[in-house]
Amino acid sequence: MPRKKGGSRRRKYSKGASKTVESAMRRRKRGTLRSGKAGKGGKVRSRKQAIAIGLSEARKKGAKVPPKKSS
Repeated sequence: MPRKKGGSRRRKYSKGASKTVESAMRRRKRGTLRSGKAGKGGKVRSRKQAIAIGLSEARKKGAKVPPKKSS
């Protein structure tokens, strides 16, 4: 039976991207995270939305983040 090679896996998201998402989650908890262009939308209450905003900000900064799924 062939042996599996125990190689290391590549990161899908860079450490910088993780920090940006963490920051967005913290801002959501504090109540300062807002949606929309220039924060003109309402307060973000959803955890999923906070993560999406964090990933979007990371993409704009040029961090390693997989591309958005197009529907």
